[in-house]
Amino acid sequence: MRLREMTILALTAVMLAGCGWQKVSDLPAVAGGANDCGTVNLAVNPWVGYEANAAVVGYVAEHDLGCTVVKKDLKEEVSWQGFGTGEVDAVLENWGHDDLRKKYVQGQRTAVELGPTGNIGVIGWWVPPWLVKQHPDITDWRNLDRYARLFRTSESGGKGQLLDGDPAFVTNDGALVKNLRLDYEVVYAGSEAALIQAFRQAESRRTPVIGYFYAPQWFLAELPLAKVTLPPYRPGCDADPEKVACDYPEYTLDKIVSRRFADAGGPAYELIKNFRWTNEDQNLVARYIAQDKLSPEAAARKWVEANRAKVEAWLPEG
Repeated sequence: MRLREMTILALTAVMLAGCGWQKVSDLPAVAGGANDCGTVNLAVNPWVGYEANAAVVGYVAEHDLGCTVVKKDLKEEVSWQGFGTGEVDAVLENWGHDDLRKKYVQGQRTAVELGPTGNIGVIGWWVPPWLVKQHPDITDWRNLDRYARLFRTSESGGKGQLLDGDPAFVTNDGALVKNLRLDYEVVYAGSEAALIQAFRQAESRRTPVIGYFYAPQWFLAELPLAKVTLPPYRPGCDADPEKVACDYPEYTLDKIVSRRFADAGGPAYELIKNFRWTNEDQNLVARYIAQDKLSPEAAARKWVEANRAKVEAWLPEG
């Protein structure tokens, strides 16, 4: 732009401000400006609790900060691979994954830890309520072999079936069955939805099932599954995946972002850094999506409108 044209534009801006029009600093940010949010790429891992996180963070990023949000349905490890390629900016709910931290945070240095979500995660083996009423001692792992025959299926090869979800989920179940010398075989249902359906049917039809499950999870409010007591967790007892013979730890769920996203800063980065809510918050949004059949956008809007004070605490200052 020539100097004369720049001068005219500057004088025009001053004149408009003097006449009561918006100042240049009051106008919406334009592409490339200091306050421009730009595009944020969110990985969405395959469970509804994560989807609830992404729905709310994405909604606030779009409606409060003017970001363009791109959601990508990805498995956990694939999400971390995307940090180095620029395809993924943020993972909003990480369950431990010390192996991935070592590889991508400490090794390749393409990822950065961004603090807890506020959610506390619990993984374990669970059984439906009717089964506990009929066999109260079934929630002690030392009694499981006594009941193995109840859980036999055509897929478990004559052993009791231990039903897991998606093979990509965090699980030590194969090692646990082997190292605790239990007469069980891990069989994968394939998804969170399939696990929920299996537990729901087991309760309504009074059929035996024991399976992998976790919290936070909205379904536990519908059906209070009973958690099986495994040998207590001790720091380091799960260091060797092949030798695990203890319960899962309690997980402080956290956020992981790409290093380039963190280094760039900006409104979306600040939002994700500040994002923090409770298991109850997540379960409510997840229930809106899974049980009430709201779209993620509608579920997020409903929660955000009812929890405006919490949302304000996530927004960048200034």
